[in-house]
Amino acid sequence: VQLQASGGGLVQAGGSLRLSCAASGRTFSNYAMGWFRQAPGKEREFVAAISWSGGSTYYTDSVKGRFTASRDNAKNAVYLQMNSLKPEDTAVYYCAAKPARSTSLNYDYWGQGTLVTVSS
Repeated sequence: VQLQASGGGLVQAGGSLRLSCAASGRTFSNYAMGWFRQAPGKEREFVAAISWSGGSTYYTDSVKGRFTASRDNAKNAVYLQMNSLKPEDTAVYYCAAKPARSTSLNYDYWGQGTLVTVSS
C-alpha cells in the first residue's frame, strides 16, 4: 500500500491542524493505521493508531485529549486532527499501515512525512 501524508504547516501555539493520509494500492480497510512523529534530533515516536474499522483508537499520553485520529475507508484516507498544539508538537509526522490482524507493534508501510511547526 502506498501512503501520502499532507496537511502540515506552521501554526501558532494553541492552534489546530488536520493531517491527512491518502492510501492507494491495496484494500484500505484491511489495514490498521498509525501516526508517528520525529522531532529534530529525536527518535521517531508513536502518536496515535486507529483500527481498520475506526472503532478503536490509541494515543500516546502527551496528545490525549488534544489529538483525534479518524478514518474514512470509502475515501481510503486517515486523518489526525490536532488541537491545542504546543511547540513540543513540532515534528515531521508520518502515517503508517499494517495488516489489520497484525499483533506486531511494527508497521509495514510508511508514507513520506509532513512537517508540523508550532511557534510559541
